[in-house]
Amino acid sequence: MNFHNLPKETLIETLGIRVTEASPDRVVAEMEVTPKVHQPFGFLHGGASVALAETVASIGAYLAAPEGHTSFGLEINANHLRSMQSGKVQAVATPFHKGRTTQVWNIEIRDEQGRLICVSRCTLAIVPMDRQGSNS
Repeated sequence: MNFHNLPKETLIETLGIRVTEASPDRVVAEMEVTPKVHQPFGFLHGGASVALAETVASIGAYLAAPEGHTSFGLEINANHLRSMQSGKVQAVATPFHKGRTTQVWNIEIRDEQGRLICVSRCTLAIVPMDRQGSNS
């Protein structure tokens, strides 16, 4: 799958996430902080940060999975360390553990000045895909 040309009308498109690097050992994506990702008081919504974090972890886990397998998020946690109202954030995901049935990824989200906005850890299930491309 080409992660620079992802399907339309997904959460990734809705939030404006743009994948800039994708490999089995590192995934990087950017997201503009605009009102569409704000909470009601005008700051970056924690849920948007978590969605960004799970996106990069899921892509990395998929790329690191054996052929014929895919990844699904099992658990994610996040610590929101700094608020912001505008600009751009960059998420970088790297694996802690790449096992046969589970993977654990670390995600750091930083602002344009390199300040840490959010840290997250995501556990993903690695499952075989059936012939139609859906999970078993």
